[in-house]
Amino acid sequence: MRVYLPSTLPGLAVILARGEAEAGPLRAFAVTPALREAYASGDEEELEYVAMVAAARESLRMLNVDQKAPRRRVVLAADVPDVHVSWQPYDDEAAAVLVGAAIPLADIASGHVDELAAVSDVAAAADAISAADAGDDDASFTVDSAEAHELAWYATQELEYLTAE
Repeated sequence: MRVYLPSTLPGLAVILARGEAEAGPLRAFAVTPALREAYASGDEEELEYVAMVAAARESLRMLNVDQKAPRRRVVLAADVPDVHVSWQPYDDEAAAVLVGAAIPLADIASGHVDELAAVSDVAAAADAISAADAGDDDASFTVDSAEAHELAWYATQELEYLTAE
């Protein structure tokens, strides 16, 4: 099953140094039965995009906690055996899953990271995410502005160059 792991650039550096995303439970996002039900129309690719956007929003929450991390969202797409994925949603998120095993670097298919042009919007969104989660409309607009930036795709062998920046 394809899962989307939210991270930050420092978190990515740790994963690359270890050669794996540590053993779970890891919070991740995927095309779940609940997500399929929430989006009656939409093909698999569209649903995967929704799951990736949910992971990118979780990356904003991570950036809010780690104020020293560069203001760029990071999402890793990984292929995980179904047996290691729990469908119990958390935070009322239909795409939320828990991964109960370490994910070797070889199972990470790609990385998705904000380009430098998004940094100011991502910084503002990271600062506003808690208020947006609490229902503040102005904060939600700020978060939406960051989400308007598409994440750039990186092959796994390119990820090390991002952590060197």
